[in-house]
Amino acid sequence: MSKRIVHYINQFYAGIGGEDKADTPPAKQDGFIGPGMAINAALGGAGEVVGTVYCGDGYFNENLEDATAQVLAMIKSYTPDIVVVGPGFNAGRYGMACGAVAKLVDEHLHIPVVGGLYEENPGLEIYKRHGYFVPVGDSAASMRKAVPDIVAILKQLIAGEEPASGFFEKGLRRNYFAKTRGSRRAVDMLLKKIANEDFLTEYPMPVFDRVAPPPAIKDMRGARIALVSSGGPVPKGNPDRIESSSASKYGTYSLADITDFTPDNGEAAHGGYDPVYANLDLDRVLPVDVIKEMVNAGEIGSLHDYWYATVGNGTSVANSVAFAKDFALRLKEDNVSCVILTST
Repeated sequence: MSKRIVHYINQFYAGIGGEDKADTPPAKQDGFIGPGMAINAALGGAGEVVGTVYCGDGYFNENLEDATAQVLAMIKSYTPDIVVVGPGFNAGRYGMACGAVAKLVDEHLHIPVVGGLYEENPGLEIYKRHGYFVPVGDSAASMRKAVPDIVAILKQLIAGEEPASGFFEKGLRRNYFAKTRGSRRAVDMLLKKIANEDFLTEYPMPVFDRVAPPPAIKDMRGARIALVSSGGPVPKGNPDRIESSSASKYGTYSLADITDFTPDNGEAAHGGYDPVYANLDLDRVLPVDVIKEMVNAGEIGSLHDYWYATVGNGTSVANSVAFAKDFALRLKEDNVSCVILTST
């Protein structure tokens, strides 16, 4: 008998609209929409997408209690055997919504959840234990690869099998009986490490990128300062259309004619915090007024002619590194000796 599958997606994949429709409340439609068509076709009759539940990313994250109650009721109305969420790629709010839905289904309906998230999506770290999330690219450009990977997990579940690979580890602890006690195993690993022999740790540690700080600037009166921000400070109108989440670009903007930000010349493009006070006075995110006062007073040598800005909300580490490598060359060419990096 064909398994009943319900698919959760956001307003964009439901064909409602983009960021301008992010306030769309939860709704449902029988059958499949958007990427659900490819999932349904790839199942080849083993399962059927009987219903699609969708909600705007903004609405879901800003009305969490109301949205989760509605979404759960809509999913439950289809009496599904499995729920698919996303794939959410590296979209921060979408990934968080996909993860929250997975948690709802896992804890209330007790049925499997399958989805796809980019490895740096914040929703993955928080909610990965509640579903089988396959690794996907950072944008919808990888949809063609994402669908077969999701369907591969679905087919295993439909066949009554427990998927063993092809998804991010859930991080769940399982009890097992080891041949030797923990103290013996620890000593064995230590001896191998001392002898420079290969050994396999039972608790692998995460690898972090560490950057050694340069020497402190002893006299700021001779320093050339640059302003960089991941808080989304952009000229009024966001001319480069930097995304409010999962930014794919950064902007370069002139400081020549700006001594103070006002609601007429600056705004925040960031979607991860309430921008009301930033929009009233963008100096709260990028302190141009104070820096220029200090330059005029001789407390700081000079200010770089441009500021560089992007949005940190859900933006991948890979993109962030690429942005920095690009504008860092310009900073070096202009003999910048210090960068003030602001966030939110």
